[in-house]
Formats: sequence, structure tokens, C-alpha cells
Amino acid sequence: MVTDLHELESWAVGLLNAMSPAGRRVLAGSIARELRKRSQDRIAAQVNPDGSAYAPRKPQLLHRKQGRIRRKMFLKLRASRFLKTEATADSAVVKFAGQVQRMALVHHYGLRDRVQKDGPVVKYDARELLGISDSDQSTLADLVIAHVAR
Repeated sequence: MVTDLHELESWAVGLLNAMSPAGRRVLAGSIARELRKRSQDRIAAQVNPDGSAYAPRKPQLLHRKQGRIRRKMFLKLRASRFLKTEATADSAVVKFAGQVQRMALVHHYGLRDRVQKDGPVVKYDARELLGISDSDQSTLADLVIAHVAR
């Protein structure tokens, strides 16, 4: 996927250099918004950027009886309040803001963390929250072409 991104970058660099910084910033803003929308849709569908499903929740022991949490993971995390975009003439960024950034980092890379402040340390499964899929790359190319054609 990284090599495909470099191919897209090398293809678009000539077009982007011909644009003014203000035009590049507008394009970066539209790219960031589109990537955020696609990331929100993927998180809602519980799917990694490569198309595989998220690892399921671990079984929980709820109030001394075996139970299962049935709601989807990361319900609030995909809200625009937490999933922010930034755009400059040189970059388009989609990131998690505030305190949820740490939680998103733990889940994205599958790190160890405490469940609660004084709770046990747990190893979380990796669930890629942000990333660029193949369909995202083609959409980005279409966005660049449409913006340059204007």
C-alpha cells in the first residue's frame, strides 16, 4: 500500500507544484474531509482498511454471569468531534483529537493498556482505525484530477 501511495504522490507532484498554495490548501481540505468520511464509514462497518473485519470483542464476565457486549465498538470515536481534519498547502491530516487519541492509538496498533485507572493491564487486538484503502487511493486521484480540471 505504501508503494501505491508513493506512485500516487509522484504522479500528482507535477500537478500540485503548478497550483498556488491557496489552491493546494483547498484541495488538501477536500482530501482530508473525504478521508475522514471514508474512515468514519469503515469504523461504523467495523472493517480494517484492507477489507478484513475487526477482531471481535473478548468475552466479558458481567455481574457474575457470562455475557456478551453486542453493541459496535468505537461508536463515539468516529464522530467529527473526535476525528479531526487539518489541511495546509503541504499536507492533509486526519487524526484523533484530545483524550481519545491515546485510546485510538492503543487499539490501532494493538498495544497494552489499563482498562481503568487502577484496573488490570490488557493486551488489545489491533484494529486499524485510520488508513488508506485501494478505493481511497482511486478516489483521491479523482479528487486531484477534478480539482485541477476546474
